[in-house]
Amino acid sequence: MRELFKQEMQQLGDDLEKQGREVARSMERAASSLKDANLALAEQVIDADKRIDALERNLDEMGISLLARQAPVAADLRTVVSALRISSTLERMGDLARHVAYVARGRYPDHVNEGPLYDLLVEMAEHATVVGARVAELLDTHDLSLAEKIEEEDSILDQLHQKSFALILDESLDTGRQEIVDTVLLARYMERFGDHGVSIARRITFLVNGVNAERDESMRDVAESHEPRI
Repeated sequence: MRELFKQEMQQLGDDLEKQGREVARSMERAASSLKDANLALAEQVIDADKRIDALERNLDEMGISLLARQAPVAADLRTVVSALRISSTLERMGDLARHVAYVARGRYPDHVNEGPLYDLLVEMAEHATVVGARVAELLDTHDLSLAEKIEEEDSILDQLHQKSFALILDESLDTGRQEIVDTVLLARYMERFGDHGVSIARRITFLVNGVNAERDESMRDVAESHEPRI
């Protein structure tokens, strides 16, 4: 029975790594479809989302079955619960990559935008691609230095997201309504992709060393909010 449990835990980890690789590949292709107005790549991203969703369903079923039949405790319980949460987050990241591909496909054969807005969106897509790749590697290696790098990439995406508003409001660019809508949506999709990457990075940190980074940050934010203003 114990050997079967170990095999099922290994399968859970393998499937999670596979889902992470699928998400990373989807964002990479979505970024290329956005940059190059590549319809074929956009379609591949949209099709791949079904595989990501299927992996999440399989992981859910496997995790719930493990919890019900094996009643894992301590580190094993933490692993199963973390896998379920990470899988759900990866599914959302796959959706965001699909949304980027939808916009790129909708503007084909033209690019989504031009000039400074196009440059900004391409830069955001490149950083989102890095987040996806590092998340996939983190799931494989549990190297916590990658978790720090994911947070750094997310900070860059947040800054670029803020910059997008300034460009949209720049009257000298004479941006059309459709371009504004596309920029707002795409910038938001990629900013959220980074946020989800951070969520996974913190979940892996918790899995490795038992420290819940998200909870610690929330507690710190609460404490800071109660500090006297000078």
